[in-house]
Amino acid sequence: MAVTLRPLTDAVGVEVIGVDLKAMTEAEFAAVERAWHQHSVILLRGQQLGDDDLLAFSRRFGELDPPPNQERGRISPPGYPEVYVVSNVLDENGDPIGALGAGEAVWHTDMSYLDEPPDASMLYALEIPPSGGNTWFCGMQAACAALPADLRRRLGNRRVKHDGTYNSGGYLRKGVTPTDDPMMAPGAWHPAILKHPANGRPTLYLGRRRNSYIEGLAREESDTLLEDLWAHCTQPQFLYEHVWRLGDLVMWDNRSTMHRRDPFDGEARRIMHRTQIKGSGAPIAFAA
Repeated sequence: MAVTLRPLTDAVGVEVIGVDLKAMTEAEFAAVERAWHQHSVILLRGQQLGDDDLLAFSRRFGELDPPPNQERGRISPPGYPEVYVVSNVLDENGDPIGALGAGEAVWHTDMSYLDEPPDASMLYALEIPPSGGNTWFCGMQAACAALPADLRRRLGNRRVKHDGTYNSGGYLRKGVTPTDDPMMAPGAWHPAILKHPANGRPTLYLGRRRNSYIEGLAREESDTLLEDLWAHCTQPQFLYEHVWRLGDLVMWDNRSTMHRRDPFDGEARRIMHRTQIKGSGAPIAFAA
């Protein structure tokens, strides 16, 4: 079967049909990579992957990052330190096998608190609850293209501080001192509008709302502008809601998307394995 693409929404995402990730050709991989560069989120359904298969596919995009240092440290399957377990399941000793539990995960961009954040993340569904746990994606290039002139003027060419105190589930990262003061919080400064290195388009780059700060503004002015930016970019026309099926693999571009997760019943089981592609460089500001 030839590789075909089915758009998920007008703003972000495409389903890639006709590819077995365990037996893909160079031509098929080139088509998948082009789709990722163009649409920011790619979905491949019905995959049957072990961790070796997941790593082999991931490495075709570049060097891999280790998992993030979450509330319980870095949790990986034995022998697979580059695979990150996202789960609410407990082992026989009552200890979590993964991170982020069953609660809501707020809008964020993975590890944007680093000077060189990961280029991409991918998530593979091993067990899913009967309902809930849907993952939402926000197309930040579409949101940037539709940015109202007044909002664009207020933002200018400023940078945003990306906080590394808390993860997307609201948990304090291991080894980090708690704070809700953006001036004191650990993190990195990145351009609020960056140039995507693969397609050249401008994209809003906000990271996450908590503890963020726009340089050169008073705290109150920064908060007001951030609230306006978040209200703009999370409008329904920029979003895609992914309802998981077993065997789904979703890969997203951290430079041009944000994502969040719906909560689900904590008594249900959800196990996902995630990898991430190491950043190819620090985000670069878009020069209009």
